[in-house]
Amino acid sequence: MIVLVVALLLLGVVLGAVVQLPLPLSLALAAAIGCWLLIFAVRERACAQRRSR
Repeated sequence: MIVLVVALLLLGVVLGAVVQLPLPLSLALAAAIGCWLLIFAVRERACAQRRSR
């Protein structure tokens, strides 16, 4: 339960910081983070498939 509270507090802090940035910059940063997460997921999946062989 404490982990959930901490996660929500951090989410509030991050969203509060994003509100202060201009919208195009926020969208560009969100796209960059999304691409990074996508690349990470693809690399992890490929590595897991190699290990299972």
